Amino acid sequence: MVRCPAVDGHVIVVTPGDPAAAALRSLIDGRPDTYLGGSARQSLAQTAAAYGQAVSALAVAHFRSDRAAVYAERTHPERLMDPEALRDWTLAVLTPLDRLAHHARAELLATTRLGLEFTAVSTAKVLGVSRNTVRARMERVEGLLRTDFSDLAVRAAVHLALNTQAGLGDGPDGHAGAGRTRLGDLLAGPAVRSWASVLLARLDTDGRALRRTLRAWIAAGGNAERAAQHLGVHAQTVREHVRAAEPVLERQLLAGGSDLYDVVLAHLALGDLPVPALHTADGDNPDSPVHG
Repeated sequence: MVRCPAVDGHVIVVTPGDPAAAALRSLIDGRPDTYLGGSARQSLAQTAAAYGQAVSALAVAHFRSDRAAVYAERTHPERLMDPEALRDWTLAVLTPLDRLAHHARAELLATTRLGLEFTAVSTAKVLGVSRNTVRARMERVEGLLRTDFSDLAVRAAVHLALNTQAGLGDGPDGHAGAGRTRLGDLLAGPAVRSWASVLLARLDTDGRALRRTLRAWIAAGGNAERAAQHLGVHAQTVREHVRAAEPVLERQLLAGGSDLYDVVLAHLALGDLPVPALHTADGDNPDSPVHG
């Protein structure tokens, strides 16, 4: 078992099996403000995904009487996409990184995977580097991919590509994607659209226009003030609506990471938000026109 540094108030524990579960659960007793979230079993290569799952489980734990939850396997959008098309798109999007030396590429991939799940400060603690190093590495990836991580839709798309790449292996595939597949194509499949419709329809049962607020908040890059200005409401109202959407969707949104990216992709699949432009292997032919 490895005890990692605290991340955003969380203590991360990596363990090869279940023996530590009882000891971890005992930490909740007598500590009313302590919650426990666990991930599904993951390989070490998927440590970033495991962190994200544990954080997601924490969101559920806050609404349970025993204050503990284990990540429940969900249907993620990438599992509803055509595998070959997803692979083609992923390889095309990440081709600029394949031109790097192996160690540099691996370093950038690892940092960006964690950086898209957590803050720069938290990622730095996990990697044992400075936050400026984390930011510099992610800025380099932004430059190589010719994109902007301040856009939540872009972050969700790159997160999808990086997670898919992790499943393909540690090194470059050697055969870049043809670039014929676009992100919009992946999201247009009937299975993905059905999943997105069911997920976001949960918000329609609330009379506070949670869905409208969440869409504006995502479009504003997760900035409550900008979303509030667009909606003509107070920024605190935006924060309260986003927070209220978390238990409805059973996903943690304000903390960012995998949960939020799934919700962003759902909005893209239904056309509630424009699909971001991502340059593929054919540098002059991006995923789609750039939207404001």
